[in-house]
Amino acid sequence: MMRSILITGGAGFIGTHLTRMAVGAGHGVTILDNLSPQIHGDQPDYVPPPGAEFLHGDVTSRSNLEQALRGIDTIVHLAAETGTGQSMYEVDRYYRVNVQATATLFDILANQQHGVQNIVLSSSRSVYGEGAYLCHSCDPGGARRYPGPRSPQQLADHRWTPVCPVCSGDISATATREDDKLSPASIYAATKLAQEDLVRVGCGALGIAHAILRFQNVFGEGQSLRNPYTGLLSIFSTRIRLGQTLPIFEDGEETRDFVHVEDVAQAMLRSIEQPIGSGATLNVGSGQPTSIMAVAKLLRDIMGGQVEPHVTGQYRVGDIRHNFADLSQLASTLGLRPAVTVEDGLRRFVRWVQDQPVPEDLLEQANAELKARNLMA
Repeated sequence: MMRSILITGGAGFIGTHLTRMAVGAGHGVTILDNLSPQIHGDQPDYVPPPGAEFLHGDVTSRSNLEQALRGIDTIVHLAAETGTGQSMYEVDRYYRVNVQATATLFDILANQQHGVQNIVLSSSRSVYGEGAYLCHSCDPGGARRYPGPRSPQQLADHRWTPVCPVCSGDISATATREDDKLSPASIYAATKLAQEDLVRVGCGALGIAHAILRFQNVFGEGQSLRNPYTGLLSIFSTRIRLGQTLPIFEDGEETRDFVHVEDVAQAMLRSIEQPIGSGATLNVGSGQPTSIMAVAKLLRDIMGGQVEPHVTGQYRVGDIRHNFADLSQLASTLGLRPAVTVEDGLRRFVRWVQDQPVPEDLLEQANAELKARNLMA
């Protein structure tokens, strides 16, 4: 069945992949995007994928949303400000774009005639905070524990790994499930959780099917190489091309769940084509933890770089230590499992990067902003 899809933020990294996939599957796609300079540069040369309609507008504008919703039956809500560190001092902007814009969207749906039957929200693994751990001191079989955010003092003392909140013993990270405790550790994470609640409650009240997809660390060809606030692999790839050092925060053993954008787009497309009437919240990741040091070395080797990644001992307030996803609900609800390995995805990413102009490295500038606000040391 052909769908008429509005993708907010559809000119971005994930939205571009989804648009191509959706158009290829025979769906109609309208893109609403403001072409943010932080992502697209000061003079964006964006051209929508063939078969898609583009509206240059902003999700914070009620009139832009009303125009974009005409004739739409499915909304994929990707538009958001991203980046943990930046969110801690641009609080109003993150709230307006991520929360207030979503509220405006539902205000329109609640008070005007529309044909929307399904909403797919891009959420984030950041809503879990540190996520799930196991404590074998409390229980030999492993008691499930949820440590709170690491304090500035703990980070300053280089005590990187959280401890059991019950017995203060050692704990080990385990795959985080959708029903695990939610504990946002940054303003960005708090706004994503607020988005989730708006979608869950709003869709329930209006009888709209919905899927909330909690993305892990998405990477791949097409991601912004200009944004110094998010996208670890983009930042590292630029520095490798410039022959600059690869600074690794903490001790390099912190881990992330890196998932290729193709797997993410496939999960969204499946959620579009198989609306979930009662709603579902699903993790989307690789299901495997990879250390930052390991991924930096692998990227360096694939790109033929000569610089050895080095641990700086620096840290950012609001960062997590470990988190990787339990994907059993993704498999049982949508019948999906990740198809692209981290190494294969990195090779695809590198082939794309090597055809792109070398961007200016803005990492030090971004870090200086955090340091000035005591959010990095």
